Amino acid sequence: MKERLIFHVDVNSAFLSWEAVYQLKNGASTDIRTIPAIIGGDTSLRKGVVLAKSLPAKHFGIHTGEPVTDALTKCPSLKSFRPNFPLYREYSNAFITILKKYAPVVEQVSIDEAYLDMSGLHYFYSTPLEAAAKIQTEIRDTLGFTVNIGISSNKLLAKMASDFEKPDKIHTLFPQEMAEKMWHLPVRTLFFTGRAAAKKLNQLGIYTIGDLAGSDPNFLQAHLNSQGITLWNYANGHDDSPVKETPDAPKGYGNSMTLSKDLTSFSEARPVLLELCETVTKRLRADHIYAQVIEVELKDKNFRRKSHQTVLDYSTNTTDDFYQISIKLFQELWDGTPIRLLGVRGGKLTSDKIEQIQLFTETASRQKSREKMAKLDAALDSIQKKYGKDSVKRGSRC
Repeated sequence: MKERLIFHVDVNSAFLSWEAVYQLKNGASTDIRTIPAIIGGDTSLRKGVVLAKSLPAKHFGIHTGEPVTDALTKCPSLKSFRPNFPLYREYSNAFITILKKYAPVVEQVSIDEAYLDMSGLHYFYSTPLEAAAKIQTEIRDTLGFTVNIGISSNKLLAKMASDFEKPDKIHTLFPQEMAEKMWHLPVRTLFFTGRAAAKKLNQLGIYTIGDLAGSDPNFLQAHLNSQGITLWNYANGHDDSPVKETPDAPKGYGNSMTLSKDLTSFSEARPVLLELCETVTKRLRADHIYAQVIEVELKDKNFRRKSHQTVLDYSTNTTDDFYQISIKLFQELWDGTPIRLLGVRGGKLTSDKIEQIQLFTETASRQKSREKMAKLDAALDSIQKKYGKDSVKRGSRC
């Protein structure tokens, strides 16, 4: 069996780097990567968070995910630019195209990062570092931005390695290097270790990844359930997950919306739920998938998340079905506290259309109504595909 060699390639401050490259190509005199700058959302829509930052911005204590208003307080001279997602997709595609020149299997895990299975490619390169340097140089010279590359024998350790010192660096983290390079790090930096889990581990006297690696897995399971075993395995560098060019089929289709102002009435919720249901069911229909579980979630003004779902005795991907059921779920879930986020999700997916058991659960008129709505969905999908998603709109009803 050949020894595995895995690269994790991560674009440095992707959104800001891509904006910088675009500006320079279009005559800008200043590279925004060299000044305090961020990519941030639209504060008027309450999406004003830092999506990416330059190194000079980081020196002011600005971090990804914080409100733009807070970042401006830390650095009044900060330059902020709105995100340009079509541009990001363009650069992401170019980035992945280069990676596919170097490895037979490339797994893109987000818009700005990917795993490469480089196993067996020692015939083409004298060392893994040489191969990584070639990738890094071609991306820099061809596309104008930099990447970090982590190298190891599995995806977990390659990911950890790429997160070491940035930007424009190459790091190895093989199992024999974990004690020196990884175990001294705070446990919070371990992949899959969230803030709550890190706090719990600290309370148990576990502060570093090395502390976690040396802990009794049964003790960890008793306090963190199955996550404790997972974290113990990760701390010890255990990971046999393959690099997969084709992603797994989705377990659910969902969409959520952060609202421009707090939602305080049912009448305000209805059009939002309709829009969410339409986007979710349109994706289901495009993939010829049906759902048997419909779920509504909300986050209120106090940042509390709640959700409510129902399991159907049939499968559906019609917008009206999702909407009517989501309305009912929302009314059962909401306690009247102002809402800042709404979401709708379809789960328990199937490629087969499962019909509802008739008996006394469904009238003939309801069956005809569902068939009519399915035809309406098909017609609207066709019109929007041809003329654009805003060419025709549904009206919310209850």
